[in-house]
Amino acid sequence: MATLHSLRNDLREQAFFACWTRNEALAKAEGKGLALPLCRFEVTLAPGEPAMMLDTKGDLPKTTKWTLQEMPPDPGYVAALAVEGNGLRLSCWRYTDEYCCDK
Repeated sequence: MATLHSLRNDLREQAFFACWTRNEALAKAEGKGLALPLCRFEVTLAPGEPAMMLDTKGDLPKTTKWTLQEMPPDPGYVAALAVEGNGLRLSCWRYTDEYCCDK
């Protein structure tokens, strides 16, 4: 929470949603969904900072168990993906019908 409050006012909303989606992705990847208290782990949240788990509390697995990836779907939206394992690389493609032959 201290990191969130340390940011400029114009960055706080973006950081909050980055934090929320990263936490939610990890909680769902653990198989517990939002029944898992989000205060049990800490993730990066500052805009421009790579998505990653920083710390866990209690009986949660080590931070190295998960790869956390930010997935910006469109401007103004935020998404994150948590995958078990590390050293993984995610590739995303955007569908477009620009070259569709039926035009």
